[in-house]
Amino acid sequence: QVQLVESGGGLVQAGGSLRLSCAASGRTFSSYRMGWFRQAPGKEREFVAHITSSSSNTYYADSVKGRFTISRDNAKNTVALQMKSLKPEDTAVYYCAAGFPGNGWRYWGQGTQVTVSS
Repeated sequence: QVQLVESGGGLVQAGGSLRLSCAASGRTFSSYRMGWFRQAPGKEREFVAHITSSSSNTYYADSVKGRFTISRDNAKNTVALQMKSLKPEDTAVYYCAAGFPGNGWRYWGQGTQVTVSS
């Protein structure tokens, strides 16, 4: 069982920055790969970023490469998403997710709203 709680969402102007955080419960956090997803109004949920469990390798959607950075702190059971040069099209509800390597995303947070104004 893993519980995930996102925080850090809010309203920001285009070109600004925002940092999202995801706090995880449980004693096996380091065994999970962690990811961020988002869903905008009228659109499908889409992948944003992923960080692996052991090597902390990172992967990003093409739309956010060079602007977003995912990181994890296993000692604190947290995952962060640093977002820079935000665009109005980044507006969405952002979700934190966790799963075992090679498997689907099993656990999800409740989401946090990010709104980027022009």
